[in-house]
Amino acid sequence: MRPEIHPKNYRLVVFRDMSNNESFMTRSTVETKETVKWEDGNEYPLYKLEISNLSHPFFTGKMNFVDTAGRIDKFNKRYAKK
Repeated sequence: MRPEIHPKNYRLVVFRDMSNNESFMTRSTVETKETVKWEDGNEYPLYKLEISNLSHPFFTGKMNFVDTAGRIDKFNKRYAKK
């Protein structure tokens, strides 16, 4: 690896999937404003996700529509046969 190209501020961050309220922790450099108390009793930065592998239909095998911004309606309206 080339030196001095990777960030040095990696830390443990909790990612929460807002569609099913599941959480997981991993190392990341993502900027956050909120914190959450994790299972070990410590407080970690919290990053909220709209969808993750815990709720995505490809990974779960369930076909459900997660439409938080009305994207499906916009698509159907735009490409509807007139």
